[in-house]
Amino acid sequence: MRLDKPIGTLLLLWPTAWALWISSDGHPSGLLIGIFTLGTVLMRSAGCVMNDYADRDFDPYVKRTAKRPLAAREVSPREALVLAASLSLLAFLLILDLNRLTIELSFAALFLAASYPFTKRFLAIPQAYLGIAFGFGIPMAFAANLGRVPGLAWALLAANITWAIAYDTEYAMVDRDDDLRLGLKTSAITFGRFDVAAVMLCYAATLGILGGIGWALHFGALYYAGLVVALGMSLYHYQLIKGRERLPCFKAFNHNNWFGAAIFAGIALDYVKNVHL
Repeated sequence: MRLDKPIGTLLLLWPTAWALWISSDGHPSGLLIGIFTLGTVLMRSAGCVMNDYADRDFDPYVKRTAKRPLAAREVSPREALVLAASLSLLAFLLILDLNRLTIELSFAALFLAASYPFTKRFLAIPQAYLGIAFGFGIPMAFAANLGRVPGLAWALLAANITWAIAYDTEYAMVDRDDDLRLGLKTSAITFGRFDVAAVMLCYAATLGILGGIGWALHFGALYYAGLVVALGMSLYHYQLIKGRERLPCFKAFNHNNWFGAAIFAGIALDYVKNVHL
């Protein structure tokens, strides 16, 4: 479940928090914050289990993943599937008191989480699919607050997709040699020698989309300050990944927690400022 490695949960949680605050004009209910936070933990955990199930025949041959429970044969595939199903059921129970649209969207979220691990067999850039899966809390948050999913939610999801391609390409750069040997597909392999440029273009696209959202919502200086901080972080990531060395690329991936946090801080602080004006 990777509860000892919370970076994946945080990368799911930040865009969900962006959506919760924006869809509620900066006043999300404590109940929804609790439901979506716990749901994020449960679904990320289920996604990790499904990922290990899908990769159980590949992970033993990758240095970074060889000691995972399924790869090391410490648990059986059946046990993994029971755990993933149990986690998904708990997440579903959390939202039963929400509106019908949110419940309907949860089935799409479950499909995305369960199917993503298998996309590395046939999609050239499975990271884009990951961005949809990791960002599906966005339309669900809008549905929970508004009872509908406006175009703004899909724009926010688009920003999350480009961000996911950026950070997960950094992650894929760590395993590129192993993935090539195993015949798996990743954006790091697809982009080839343009991998670093592609990462930076995706960061630029993310910040550009978020800038447009801020303009449409008439956000103020604090929101854009958050984007500027995130921009600075993306430039720091460039310094880490330009040499394409494993450990610096992994460090850049992990640092994306602060990229997402900076954007959330800008959103939250801008709403706080407006309340006190």
